Amino acid sequence: MERGIKKFLSDREKNGLLRRLAPVVCLGTGRIRACGQEYINFSSNDYLGISGHPRLAEAAAGKLSPALGSSASRLMTGTTTLHQELEEKIAAFKGKPAALVFNSGYQANVGMISALCGKRDCVFSDRLNHASITDGIRLSGAGLFRFRHNDMSHLAALLREKRDRYDRVLIVTETLFSMDGDISPLEEMARLKEEHGCMMMVDEAHATGIFGRNGSGLAEEKEVTDSIDIVMGTFSKALGGFGAYAAMSRAMRDYMINTCRSFIYSTALPPAVVAADLTAVDLIKTEPYRRETLFENVRRFRSRLREKGIRAEGDSRSQIVPLPISGNTETMRLSEDLKRKGYWVTPVRPPTVPRGGERLRVSLTFDHTPEVLDRFADDISDSYGKERKDAR
Repeated sequence: MERGIKKFLSDREKNGLLRRLAPVVCLGTGRIRACGQEYINFSSNDYLGISGHPRLAEAAAGKLSPALGSSASRLMTGTTTLHQELEEKIAAFKGKPAALVFNSGYQANVGMISALCGKRDCVFSDRLNHASITDGIRLSGAGLFRFRHNDMSHLAALLREKRDRYDRVLIVTETLFSMDGDISPLEEMARLKEEHGCMMMVDEAHATGIFGRNGSGLAEEKEVTDSIDIVMGTFSKALGGFGAYAAMSRAMRDYMINTCRSFIYSTALPPAVVAADLTAVDLIKTEPYRRETLFENVRRFRSRLREKGIRAEGDSRSQIVPLPISGNTETMRLSEDLKRKGYWVTPVRPPTVPRGGERLRVSLTFDHTPEVLDRFADDISDSYGKERKDAR
């Protein structure tokens, strides 16, 4: 067994796929320290710079006493008035009758999908959906049909061919894709959902707090909230906290409380975390300038890349900017080159992305100044442009 493990690790390292943990110290305002060196962080999901907001720290500190942890699952004594308040606030924020708080996005997706679907059911899933969605489908035992990424004609063809063979049918997608930075065609998907009598679930993890008139997400922006059965998302990205949520009908919430194993058998989020999450939702509403600044940063950075002859992937409005690279070794080399210049940009390799989809995933945030973005674009042009020329 030990020999097999060592061979696995050796093969991973040889192929440029070995992953290692890199302890970092957060310095605030988009900077970190790692291995004794300071970097500008372009791998954070703290899109609005809220994680370091003093009001979050104050809210959390105020709930550290008389107990640090919740000490029980939600169905025992782990549900506090704070949990209830957060769920009511999220339901209103997302335009749904009810909501349920989970400990993480992974737990939410794995638990809800496996609770909702079984062996007589099926799920139609975007081919590039997050691993937590795929794992939930596999755990459910339901039939799985992957449609080509954001390809509604392919989804429509699969629905016509497969839907009638199954009882309960779920369509699931991310709204803003975490690795590609592009946006799902939610309006057409909602139309297909209604036409074929399906349920629909969306993962708004990377869109919550950023898109929509009130920052609720892309379901709000595209006005399809009423057509979606479950709107899932996290507090750990643009909201700067921790945990996840799912907004839904009251009946669906009651069903999940009684069937969702990842909810039932997990200790509840600590009150201090819930208090910070509550404050973060308020900040989305009271400090809209944060997402306005983020969008300006997106426009500036993408424009600078275009001026340098670099075509950034993903949606032009997205704060997630993928830079495709050819091969694992090249991706690692470019990441290290940028580190030497003072930027932390994590290389993304299989299995996080499909083979051939290696990339640097640049995350833009509120904390990046125009001067930093301009300099970063220049340095990317030097490093990335050379890498692309060498690849040819």
